[in-house]
Amino acid sequence: MKDSSRHRVERHRNSLRERGMRPIQIWIPDTRAAGFAEEARRQCLVANAADEQDGIMDWIEAVSLFDEDHETG
Repeated sequence: MKDSSRHRVERHRNSLRERGMRPIQIWIPDTRAAGFAEEARRQCLVANAADEQDGIMDWIEAVSLFDEDHETG
């Protein structure tokens, strides 16, 4: 008798669990949904405008230490 797909999936998942994995479920925006492209464009424009207006990245770079900025002893 042929193994059902349900049993194959169960064995596969058990094998993954035995190797220390666990299942998760992720919900992401549906890029095919009506209005998705327009909303993505709007959010990009907002982010770009904020970046240009407040100079946040300049401030972050000015107050941050990077590995190349200091020597370790």
